[in-house]
Amino acid sequence: MPGTVIRGATVVDGTGAPGRVADVTIDEGRITEIGHGLSGTTAIDADGLVLAPGFIDMHAHSDLALLIEPDHLAKVSQGVTTEVIGQDGLSYAPVDDATLADTRRAIAGWNTDPPGFDWSWRTVGEYLDRLDQGIAVNACYLVPQGTVRMLAVGWEDRPPTEAELDRQRELVATGMREGAVGMSSGLTYVPGMYADDAELAELCRVVGDLGGFYAPHHRSYGAGALEAYAEMVELSRRSGCPLHLAHATMNFGVNRGRAPELLSLLDDAIADGCDITLDTYPYLPGSTTLAALLPSWASAGGPAALLARLHDPAEKARIRHVMEVEGSDGCHGVPAEWETIEISGSPDASVVGRTVAQLAAASGRPEFDVYCERLIADDLATTILQHVGHEENVQAIMRHPCHTGGSDGLLAAAKPHPRAWGTFPRYLGHYVRELGVLSLEECVAHLTGRAARRLRLEDRGLVRAGYHADLVLFDPATVRDTATFDDPKQQAEGVVHVLVGGTAVISGGRHTGALPGRSLRRTPTGTTT
Repeated sequence: MPGTVIRGATVVDGTGAPGRVADVTIDEGRITEIGHGLSGTTAIDADGLVLAPGFIDMHAHSDLALLIEPDHLAKVSQGVTTEVIGQDGLSYAPVDDATLADTRRAIAGWNTDPPGFDWSWRTVGEYLDRLDQGIAVNACYLVPQGTVRMLAVGWEDRPPTEAELDRQRELVATGMREGAVGMSSGLTYVPGMYADDAELAELCRVVGDLGGFYAPHHRSYGAGALEAYAEMVELSRRSGCPLHLAHATMNFGVNRGRAPELLSLLDDAIADGCDITLDTYPYLPGSTTLAALLPSWASAGGPAALLARLHDPAEKARIRHVMEVEGSDGCHGVPAEWETIEISGSPDASVVGRTVAQLAAASGRPEFDVYCERLIADDLATTILQHVGHEENVQAIMRHPCHTGGSDGLLAAAKPHPRAWGTFPRYLGHYVRELGVLSLEECVAHLTGRAARRLRLEDRGLVRAGYHADLVLFDPATVRDTATFDDPKQQAEGVVHVLVGGTAVISGGRHTGALPGRSLRRTPTGTTT
């Protein structure tokens, strides 16, 4: 007799097919049967609830959060059972001692840099082994191209030598063989943004040959956004590597209403045989670090060199002109709009929740001076919200057949973007139930089955006999995000049970303390297990 039976749920199986009322049995971590009148040694009464595959967060920044707080309430309470980490070209493996120190400093704003933490891994495989010691959800890893470049080339803005390019190919191939599912880039973040298309194509060929995909944060989401998307599509064509476009938005005033142009570009490429998917978050503002808005040349040489430039009057004047007049590449080619840039994380609690423009007005000083002083005071670790999105673009992109869901949630800030706690219930509550942008079945397919196909998870992402029992039960009438910009660390409502590998991690809306998650590693065949 199976260990658990879920009775009377409306099964929305992740394929997009209509939901149907059924019983589902689970034994030894897998779904064993779907039917009627089934029994088990334990039972979950699911009358009135939807049973769906666990949600897959295709763009997560939980690289340290999973290890620091492995219960991971922010994500598992949304119904997330798998995350894809190693995003935006910057993460903690592969590294050596020097690049680990630089990486920790560069992305402390994303993830914190906890004192006394055990940083004993260096390789991708060793990092995945650490995850396997116990986490609430499963995790897939992307080899971070910026970290790879840092390790092989350093922080210099120049093409690699042939030996350095070979070293990058070797690092990417090793990370893939150790279980990574693909490679990420952050092409508005240093040092990854110093790579040209020829260099990226060489690395993408390695990824594609080993069964992975490329997930770029491309060179612009503002001025030149369409050209930046086209660049990534051409890179995929050139290398033969499948493409997954990270947080595929069309932001800033220059792109209002232009999502159909992006989707037409993608449709043409897909019709031409390109393998393309994308993810989005269901909110308007973006989130990043304050330092990310700088022109790329200002960060050449690493964090110490950048701080030195911020103390140099001539260099500061040059940076100011680029940021306020020309539009820096770090700010997507758009001149800084200080009123849209809100501090979300800083050691100085008095600045959190205030825009750069508000801080400048209160002090009677220029916005750019306040900006630079904040970077220096926080050792470059300040995080921000950027209020630059457009609702019509968000809705148009989420309807597209190649769309999946990704939170892009930064969990460490004092007032993080609410997407870190609310992304998946917001899709189900706001965009399905309230606005009808997607049907329930179609939305679940976006958040589960489609994502699993991109990750080549052959036995996850669907409610199907033989599949791993990564499952969520939610109330379709009440599920909603409660996290707000004023109070973002709030657990969603309506997510009743979450099972990871058949083990209850959320039961009756509460965390059980179970940590059944593990790393999901790409195998030599290209599938992920």
